[in-house]
Amino acid sequence: MPVTPFHFGLGAALKAVAPRHVSFLSFAAVNVFIDVESLYNMMNGNFPVHAFFHTYVGAPLMAGFTVLLFLLARWCATRFYLPNPYRWQQLSLLQVSVGALLGALSHVVFDSIMHIDILPLHPFSNENVLYEVIPLLYLHLLCTFLGVLGLIGVYIRKADEV
Repeated sequence: MPVTPFHFGLGAALKAVAPRHVSFLSFAAVNVFIDVESLYNMMNGNFPVHAFFHTYVGAPLMAGFTVLLFLLARWCATRFYLPNPYRWQQLSLLQVSVGALLGALSHVVFDSIMHIDILPLHPFSNENVLYEVIPLLYLHLLCTFLGVLGLIGVYIRKADEV
């Protein structure tokens, strides 16, 4: 399923562990952007559904696109009024870059475990050694567990700031 929220669990955990270094917003955004490719392929009957941006070559390019989009939005915010939910305009370039890169690479890892059509090392290899390395249920439980831990960690950090 494109744009699955299971990817966000790791992002929440990373944000809780390193809030000054990881942007959850860019982590989530790059995951959605990567799955736009899958959605497009599904809607048009293309195979493989998980193609270029689900590789270790394509995913970092999508992370770069996410960072460039953030820089463009921040530039626009200096010239026009843009809402600032979650204080996105105060995020550093480092936070956005780290969040986007970790989000992109983890997306490939998680989807490589669960989808047979992914060739994560393409064009260097047509193998997917991660496919079903752990059962799908355990992968979903891991992502959910990381998300719960992340939410607890963020809540504890916010409570300490008050």
